[in-house]
Amino acid sequence: MKVKTRDPSKQRKLLFNAPHHVRGKIMSVHLSKDLRESYGFRSLPIRSGDTVRVLRGDYKGYEGRVTRVDRDKYRIFVDGITREKADGTTTPIPIHYSKVEIVRLNLDDNWRKKILERKGSSKEEEKAPEEQSGKDEETEKVEDKRSKK
Repeated sequence: MKVKTRDPSKQRKLLFNAPHHVRGKIMSVHLSKDLRESYGFRSLPIRSGDTVRVLRGDYKGYEGRVTRVDRDKYRIFVDGITREKADGTTTPIPIHYSKVEIVRLNLDDNWRKKILERKGSSKEEEKAPEEQSGKDEETEKVEDKRSKK
């Protein structure tokens, strides 16, 4: 979904009024440098089962498995990040999706494997013609100069 406005209030309106299926796409999380190099793209929608590293806040540096993704509030819940309440029960702490990065992907789902293959192959196809066309233009320039002489 391309947004054509730069007005902050309209940006917030689109974010808060987004339908459920679009919210999942909005909740895309950066991949770690290792995953970025191996897959060839920067981000992917977060899913429960992924292992993430917290980059900001009180739990910075903590790695854990995503137990729940709350699309209504744009928050995720990470295994082990809990708070003890006054009555002694523990409750999970919600973390904003932009404050984490994916360290390990959950590849149990065949749909996700297909998505990874599709995304990776499209990036490779984009890079290949650019490299080839750049070389062709250089050789054409050299050939033009030779033909003029």
